Amino acid sequence: MRIVRALAIVGLFASPVFAQSLPERPLPNYPHTRASELVEDHFGEMVADPFRWLENDVRTNQEVRDWVNRENALSSGYLSALPGRTILAERMKQIIGFERHGTPRKAGRFYFYLRNDGLQNQSVLYVREGLDGRPRSLVDPNGWARDGATALAEWMPSNDGHHVAFAVQDGGTDWRTLRVIDVDTGDPTMDEIKWVKFSSLAWKADGSGFFYSRFPEPEAGGTFQSINLNQAVYFHALGTSQAQDVKIYATPERPSLRHSAQVTDDGQYLLITSADGTDQRYELTVAKIGKGEMKLRSLVKGLDHNWSLAGSVGTRFFFLTNNGAPRGRLVTLDVARRYKGPVEIVGQTADTLVGASLVGERMILAYLGDAKSEAELRTLDGRLIGPITLPAIGSAAGFGGKGGDPETFYTFSSYAIPPTVYRFDTNTGKAEIFTRPNVAFDPADYVTEQRFYSSKDGTRIPMFLVQRKDSLGKGPMPTLLYGYGGFNISVAPGFDGPKLAWLEQGGALAVANLRGGGEYGANWHNAGRLQAKQNVFDDFIAAGEYLIAEGITSKDKLAIEGRSNGGLLVGAVVNQRPDLFAAALPAVGVMDMLRFNQFTSGRFWIDDYGDPAKEADFRVLRSYSPYHNVAGGREYPAILVTTADTDDRVVPGHSFKYVAALQSADIGNKPHLIRIETRAGHGSGKPTDKIIAESADMYAFIAKWTGLSIKSP
Repeated sequence: MRIVRALAIVGLFASPVFAQSLPERPLPNYPHTRASELVEDHFGEMVADPFRWLENDVRTNQEVRDWVNRENALSSGYLSALPGRTILAERMKQIIGFERHGTPRKAGRFYFYLRNDGLQNQSVLYVREGLDGRPRSLVDPNGWARDGATALAEWMPSNDGHHVAFAVQDGGTDWRTLRVIDVDTGDPTMDEIKWVKFSSLAWKADGSGFFYSRFPEPEAGGTFQSINLNQAVYFHALGTSQAQDVKIYATPERPSLRHSAQVTDDGQYLLITSADGTDQRYELTVAKIGKGEMKLRSLVKGLDHNWSLAGSVGTRFFFLTNNGAPRGRLVTLDVARRYKGPVEIVGQTADTLVGASLVGERMILAYLGDAKSEAELRTLDGRLIGPITLPAIGSAAGFGGKGGDPETFYTFSSYAIPPTVYRFDTNTGKAEIFTRPNVAFDPADYVTEQRFYSSKDGTRIPMFLVQRKDSLGKGPMPTLLYGYGGFNISVAPGFDGPKLAWLEQGGALAVANLRGGGEYGANWHNAGRLQAKQNVFDDFIAAGEYLIAEGITSKDKLAIEGRSNGGLLVGAVVNQRPDLFAAALPAVGVMDMLRFNQFTSGRFWIDDYGDPAKEADFRVLRSYSPYHNVAGGREYPAILVTTADTDDRVVPGHSFKYVAALQSADIGNKPHLIRIETRAGHGSGKPTDKIIAESADMYAFIAKWTGLSIKSP
């Protein structure tokens, strides 16, 4: 790749596709953004990147920091003055201000779960001894930082429940610091482990320590932007320093691999799952846990298929896999029989198998049927006992447990149904409510229906449509269309308090289950990645066209939203069909498809996006990259980009550069703004007050540009 300079920088970056420019209209007074003359030769194509300097870290680069401050000042002034913004914020507080419980985990005689009183910035880890025991606060992160931005992330109790290993996440970063707390006394131990990222936590059966994964300490100045390589699995013995941790498994000859450790319920085996990207293609390594050095051996070679451990009985391991079954099946592997192939227990069905868990003497299988949760109970030899009845169209999550203990818990929610926790007995097949929230709205006021529409190539795409009952059939209404479409991730119905505030005001919500996701298994995912990525954008555009054709909304009342890969989706379709939407909300999006792999975990995304260093992939990436395809001469919708200054997953430079391109282009007089949160990352660990403030800004913004009148309830 050769870097050259050019004088015609604007023409190379955003060439108008129409002969005539738009009529002269007053534009928002955007801050000045310096444009460099940087141009690169990509396989014979000269590609300008005038705003690359915005990739620099806002924490250390004064010019970027000044730009962020100017942009935030502009957007803050605009957003704070939006009609109904204060009403939305107050109503969101009321809607989400209910006591929320996470799904319990049982360890020994103890039950552990997260609880939030409603408006706490961070959920608190509670413990109770026995199911009916008195709840006791064990880890409360709300006092860790004045701004509430330091969160409790991953946590795992030891098998006897006397210790809990937990992760501290500061300011939204993906980096974690691991600590341990003594459950009996409530006192923290002296254990501290740094430079942990994308790690599981797995205790030895005797509670003497736990397995985890970490990367080498980054070089100075590269903590939040440098590429993450050489992750390894370690064992930490309680009461020792991190320097004494034992390296269990590493692949220096394959530095791009990530590794995750699990211990079987009986404590006999360590299973290490290795991956080279985000795609669910794994290798498996197993070892018998004893007193001496563990002897590791390969169980599954080749990064070809998904292998998700559901449980074990002796040397017989149960796995959910897409080996020989794109929508998933349940198989066993005998770890005592070298190179023996899988034995099928439950074969592929018309629905997508997304979870499996051995609980007691039964197997719980979780499915997606047209993107809706379904579950069933089977014997260990695969015989169907019966379905697990769920209350409505929605999502069920949980079903964890252990062999020999029939008790498990799951949480059910839907668009208008807040999370309700159920206790389930696999022996009796009976479910009972464990906790039900008391909410400041009536879920019965809303209706969720599933529809299907045809994409550009005729593919049948499912969509959930949520409305207030008294809004049904009332003609074109302001509508928010949400999508993701990538990384084998399924978008199933779930509760979202801020979106309910939008619905309450009379807006509609549509959620499209695009190709690239995991709703229909591996084939559905493959149909929306790499060379087929345009299918995702076509599916989303077709969703908008369907909503308009059905009279649910109109072009001047349709807004779109997506996060992360969904932010890429929004940026791409706005460039391709700016005429179709009134407003757009791309959040923490991947906007520069030619450089995404240069930062932190971006290299993992090559599985879905392709490699910009390969010409065939480059041609596809260049064709839809949001940053590179902003084109003047067309009226763009109103756009509010949201990101965070400490996002080290999708670094904020993506959004910075994209907004700079929007603001410098001749794309009409609607606002194209960016809201940059401080001390927040990609989303996890964000304090409740920041979530409410950001959501109120976003939905007041699209209300303004879709004509939704916000009134006090």
